[in-house]
Amino acid sequence: MLPGNVQPYVTAPIYSRTNGYLQSWYFDIGAHVKKGQLLAVIASPEIDQQLGQSRSNLETAQANLKLAEITRDRYLDLLKTHAVSQQDADNAVGTYNANKAIVDANQANVKQLEALHSFEKIYAPFDGIITARNTDVGALIDSGSAGGAKTDMFHLSQTDRLRVYVNVPEEYSQATTAGLTADLTLAEFPDRQFTGKLVRTSEAINYATRTLTAEVDVHNPTGQLLSGSYAEVHFKLPGQVSTYILPVDTLLFRKEGLRIAVVKDGKAELIPVTPGRDFGDSIEIVSGLRGNESVITSPPDSITDGEKVQITQTASTGGTS
Repeated sequence: MLPGNVQPYVTAPIYSRTNGYLQSWYFDIGAHVKKGQLLAVIASPEIDQQLGQSRSNLETAQANLKLAEITRDRYLDLLKTHAVSQQDADNAVGTYNANKAIVDANQANVKQLEALHSFEKIYAPFDGIITARNTDVGALIDSGSAGGAKTDMFHLSQTDRLRVYVNVPEEYSQATTAGLTADLTLAEFPDRQFTGKLVRTSEAINYATRTLTAEVDVHNPTGQLLSGSYAEVHFKLPGQVSTYILPVDTLLFRKEGLRIAVVKDGKAELIPVTPGRDFGDSIEIVSGLRGNESVITSPPDSITDGEKVQITQTASTGGTS
């Protein structure tokens, strides 16, 4: 059983791409919105004025281009009969090309301002729930292009499917693979279990925690599970190596490594073992034992391999000591 953090499948802060004042907003926290729905409108009169001026400049440039085109064609026709000089014809062609370049530049400027004008309307980028609204009517909206602090206007989360991130201990990392089933329990649903599926892992052990980050996807069509919740996740690992729990007073710390003393054929035998999780008064042994050994509790530090051991029956319990 491992702790897990429940997060939205997709989450994004919604920022403005243009400066201005918030004219209106249409959804508050908890609202379910669809992709493309209008969330807010920003009033940006400077952009509107610049766009109008740019369109007027474009119309002027297009009129000059039309006149230059007529002049060029006329001079080229007259040149065929040598009614004008080659220089005059070249000047007419050059004037046309220059006016065409001005039209192209004005068209690009209009498209840029039209894009900025379109940013006055904020749309939902995907289906989700508004989890935060950080603005109100009349608030100054700063796109951050002037170096000011940027604040997200809304925070949108997609919660019909959730990601649950779990840190798996290193010893179980090889058995934790995509496709495993995971059972989730949450404090707010004490009598229920939710089923998820492990879809991917980081495929790298975290240096600080020595754990493997795993992602479990859980379907949440009714929205019962809330993002940000704490969950306990139980993985069903196939082919898990058997582990054993022993009292800590069975351990022997030798220079060769950790050892456990067992009785075999009336003699002590020191077996090297690998520890797992430490539970305080007991410890997990992940390798070195088969499960049928007679382990000596509280062995003396002086015990050695081959030392004779006598097993006695205790009168009170009928066990061995």
